[in-house]
Formats: sequence, C-alpha cells, structure tokens
Amino acid sequence: MTRSASCVARSCAAVFFASLAWISTSTAQSSPGFHSTTQWDLRPSFKFDVLCALNVLSGDPYYLAYYKSDYDRLSPLLRADERAAFAGLKHRIKDENGGIISANLALYFSASDAESLDELLGVVADSSAMQRNLKTTPYYDDDGWKVYEASRPDLKIAFEALKRIHFEEDWVAHAKPQIEVAISQIGKDLPRYNVIPEVESVLGAPRASNKITVYLLYYSQPHGIKITGTRFLTHYFYPFRIVLRNAIHEMMHPPYDLAHDSELSAALQSLRNDPFLMNKVEHHDRSYGYNSLEGLEEEDCVQALEEVIAEHFAMGHNPQEYWREQDGGIHVLAVALYSLMKQQGFPVNGETFPVFLKRTIRSGALSNERLEKLNRDFYSPSTSKPN
Repeated sequence: MTRSASCVARSCAAVFFASLAWISTSTAQSSPGFHSTTQWDLRPSFKFDVLCALNVLSGDPYYLAYYKSDYDRLSPLLRADERAAFAGLKHRIKDENGGIISANLALYFSASDAESLDELLGVVADSSAMQRNLKTTPYYDDDGWKVYEASRPDLKIAFEALKRIHFEEDWVAHAKPQIEVAISQIGKDLPRYNVIPEVESVLGAPRASNKITVYLLYYSQPHGIKITGTRFLTHYFYPFRIVLRNAIHEMMHPPYDLAHDSELSAALQSLRNDPFLMNKVEHHDRSYGYNSLEGLEEEDCVQALEEVIAEHFAMGHNPQEYWREQDGGIHVLAVALYSLMKQQGFPVNGETFPVFLKRTIRSGALSNERLEKLNRDFYSPSTSKPN
C-alpha cells in the first residue's frame, strides 16, 4: 500500500505529550504484556528484496511502471525457461488466486531463517519447518499453503536463475548503498515516536514485542508488507512520514482475533449483504490486492485506525484526497469507519476497536445504504478537512 507525502508540522515535544495524554485514557496498558516503549530496528534485507523482485521479473506491467530500467537490465540475462517460471508465479499467485507475489511469499519466508539464495532454495526443497512456524501465527491457512506448494517448482527455477545471473552482486552494487543512506536518515527521527503503546491501546491487546523491525527494500514498490512478528517491509525512498505511517499500519494487522470472537466474525460476514461494499470487492484492479471481502475488511479497519493514530502524531493525511485516490477508491469501509470514529471521538472511555466495531455493526450504522451515505457525506464539499 502506498502512502501520500503531506503532513502537518508539530514539535516532537508536543507530539510526545499528546501521545501520553491519549494513552492514559485506556486502562489496557496497565495489564500484563502491554508495553510502554517502542524500540526501532531499521535494516536492509537481500532475502526480502529477492522475493519482491519476483514481481518485477514476472514482467507484470503493474510493477514495470516502477522498475522498467531494472527489468530491462536483468530480464535479458534470463533464459526462456526461467522467464516462464517467473511468469508462472504471477499466473498462479496473482491471476488465479488474487494474491501478490511479494506479499504472499515474504510473509511465508519470514517464518524461516533463510537469508541467502542457497538457503531460500533449501527451504523450497523442504518447506516443512517453515510450514510449522507459519502455523504458530495468525497467517496460516490451508488454501494459501496449497498455492505455495504448487509454486515451489517455479520458485526453484527462479531462485536458481537469480544465482546464475549474479543477482546478489547486482543488489549489493545497485540497491544496498541507496538503502543504507535512507536508513541513516530515517533512523535519526523514528526513536521519537512511541508507536507500540498507541497501537496496543486502541486494539486492547499487546503486541508480541515492543521492537519494530523495518526492512527498507529496493524492489518493494508500491507496497507496504506485513510479515510475521512485529516486522514489516517498506520502500527505501519513501519519506519519513510514510515509513512511520507504515509502521503504525502494519503493527495492527490483524486488528482483531476472529478465531476467538465469533460475534465479530459473524458481524463482519453480515456486511456481505451490502451491495455498495461488495461492488468494490468484485470490481477493482486486482493488482491492489484485497480480492476478498475478508481481506478488504481487515485492510479497511487498519486504514481507518492508522489515520486516527497518525493524527495524534501530527502525521495525518488529507483523508478525503487520500481515500479518493488510494487503490482506485476501493476503501469505502475505511471511509465509513473513520467517519464514525471522528463523529464519536474514538477512543472514548477506553473502548477498544474490536468492541467499537461490533457495536457499530450491531447498531446498523454500516448496513446497506448507510455505508454509502457515510461515503457520500465524507466527500461532500461541506465536509471539514482536518488540520
């Protein structure tokens, strides 16, 4: 997901004290497992850049808009059978199953210790340990694993091809120096932003760690990608504001625990009856992802929460402009949720987001024409724009 670049200036001290004031409204932070600080770790990753480069070398026009010169440099080095393997990954993961090569595979391989191309090939040869590790996270499902299993032959050819054309040497010479400059610049400011307590406060649940690991990559555009743990992938060239918002956003996936909340699961499924929302699910550019109701619901909940939290850090968007353009205007549920949050002053009296969401759906505020009306009102010329 891409992030726009405008922001409102505020001193770091003011941000810090505003953050403390907001967190203090929640009782969740005094509970065991919750954190009071955030640790930041910025680093490059050859492994994750390899997985993101698979998008580019598949020849997908969506990614060539960002990486045409890299494709033109690397693709002629590939044999016909190798190009066919890259294209096969796109066909299977994206075209047939509505996924994103980089997002799907980065998530899976983040459940392994592989770093080099040889180690990635070892995991492809025997993926049992990665599967066991992935099953301990909220991200495993049998259907997704079947897609991965079917992709293993193409992955083997693709990784071997990258070895043959000396992709690592190309990455070290071409990409890594730019990433390291960005790390030195962004790393100066991130420690000022105490993100984890804010996220835990609105979700009402602790994160696994207060350490956020940010992998700055070369080949990740235009996505921000959540992987296992409190880690995510973003692009090295994104401005500081976008990296911070990516951190807020990715730490909230998933924003609820549907496996242990049958009421919320049923409530979210009830939105399947809304034609306005389902039209967005069924008719949009599949390159953006969010090709199922469940995927769009989770993303939109997180996007609405991201905006609310970012505003407390003086990193808010112009939300009307942002959601009108973001991913072709698909995020209509985010618009509705954000509108209701602003109307009701969320969070109020320590109400967590899962409780807010259940209450909102139960009240009928998101049913049928009400969801469409919230969007229509949001974009009305009379709607005030936040500072």
